[in-house]
Amino acid sequence: MPSETPQPAFVLVRPQMGENIGAAARAMLNFGLERMRLVAPRDGWPNQSAVALASGAGRVLDDALLVERTVDAVADCSFVFATTARQRGLTKPVVTPERAMEMARDRITAGEKVAVLFGPERAGLENDDIALANAIISVPVNPEFPSLNLAQCVLLTGYEWRRQTVDTLPETTELAGTDWATAIETEKLAAHYEDQLEAAGFFFPNTKADSMKRNLRNMWSRMPLTRADVQMLHGVLRQMVRWKEKG
Repeated sequence: MPSETPQPAFVLVRPQMGENIGAAARAMLNFGLERMRLVAPRDGWPNQSAVALASGAGRVLDDALLVERTVDAVADCSFVFATTARQRGLTKPVVTPERAMEMARDRITAGEKVAVLFGPERAGLENDDIALANAIISVPVNPEFPSLNLAQCVLLTGYEWRRQTVDTLPETTELAGTDWATAIETEKLAAHYEDQLEAAGFFFPNTKADSMKRNLRNMWSRMPLTRADVQMLHGVLRQMVRWKEKG
């Protein structure tokens, strides 16, 4: 059974190659989407080429709903998006994938069912298919080369769905088994370097010593040091002092 997590259905309309269906299934599962619907696949269904390309996302294919007409694929949905890169002569709202998945999230949260139509690889959705949609998704691609592979379009839309429904930090740091250095650890590191630099005569002339020390401490505070970094820098300085004393 598909996941019970509220999500849109992705409808592949008359897909031509089993490989592309499998790649689309893989792209869907990458972003937690499992509700695939297939409208009259050209090479029939099930399709072993689709299974081979799904690469671990076979359950999306196993649970895929197979229908003969696009209208049957969206019969239970109250809002339908159609993906297309070309002007179709139909008056409809045109939204980016980001905005579309924002709208989908809000509608699904309110209890509605939402579907996204993806057209055949060669020519995309026909006007009769698009006429069933409430809005069009248009990807801001290079106008000189607007065509997207079926799985690419599914992947892009799935990514935007994930962005709208999962809190993800825009930037994190892998600490590799350590923690950030505390203020006192950084202070002790700064003092260690100041003491040794003082002994080496670095702070010269004496009238500039205070500002040089201040700049040095400011440098340490700007550096995102971990405890491992601090320990290494202490060790570097101790080894340099030992080496000089041996000379």
